[in-house]
Amino acid sequence: MRRPKIIKRFCPFCRKHSNVKIEIVSTGHQRGSLKRGGKARMRMRGLQRGMGSYGKYSKPAIGSWKRKIKNTKKTNVIYTCQTCKKSITQKKGIRTGKFKLE
Repeated sequence: MRRPKIIKRFCPFCRKHSNVKIEIVSTGHQRGSLKRGGKARMRMRGLQRGMGSYGKYSKPAIGSWKRKIKNTKKTNVIYTCQTCKKSITQKKGIRTGKFKLE
């Protein structure tokens, strides 16, 4: 995905449309493959606690039911207003393979 370095966008601090500079920020710390809900479901299946007949031994291998790995990351973009110099982070990340500023 290609984006220009400077675009015109609404600034909630200035309360008007002004030029903003786009900056890509690294996503930082990476979590494990299971999210909070996935860990809870795993616990309910008895894979971490002693539930059921043989606990984890009565269940299939983890690879058969675990969610597949995603091959793209969501963008993490900060918009900085050039008139008031305040920054706004994007509300929703777009899943793209490449994100390039021109």
